[in-house]
Amino acid sequence: MAKAERDAEFTEFVSSRAAWLRKVAFLLCGDWHRADDLVQETITRLYTSWGRVRRADNIDGYARRTLVNVFLSEQRRGWHRFTSSRETVEEEVAVDLDLARDLDLRHALAALPARQRATVVLRYYCDLSVEQTAEALECSTGNVKSQSSRGLDTLRQLLTIRSNVPVKGLT
Repeated sequence: MAKAERDAEFTEFVSSRAAWLRKVAFLLCGDWHRADDLVQETITRLYTSWGRVRRADNIDGYARRTLVNVFLSEQRRGWHRFTSSRETVEEEVAVDLDLARDLDLRHALAALPARQRATVVLRYYCDLSVEQTAEALECSTGNVKSQSSRGLDTLRQLLTIRSNVPVKGLT
């Protein structure tokens, strides 16, 4: 395949998936600026291995897995703690009218440990099955189940404390 054709194919893929990758990255890290950095690193990794990526059965799954790996790798290195821009986070305007609920959920999600957060985002935002989540995180299905359970329990506790009302519907 010619380089121009390869680049055009890659550009088309990134153009169609960048917004989705950014939303998933934001749910993982809770910071729009950091989400942009995660997506940029993910796109760079995808580009360098595009020949292999384009042959994958599920390119979206490959991209999602790469994004999660970039996020977890960054969490282990810890540099984000020194470069956090939380004071200058610009929230995007939401269409949902219950902004307080959304902000409470974002804060509770940000309080989860990285693996639990990644598991909850993949399972309940990306709507992956236990098996698909296990594949994306390179772990066992039992680990996904326990991380999901612990993550949801923690979210329930945090949201109940914030609202002083038991949280229904968070299953």
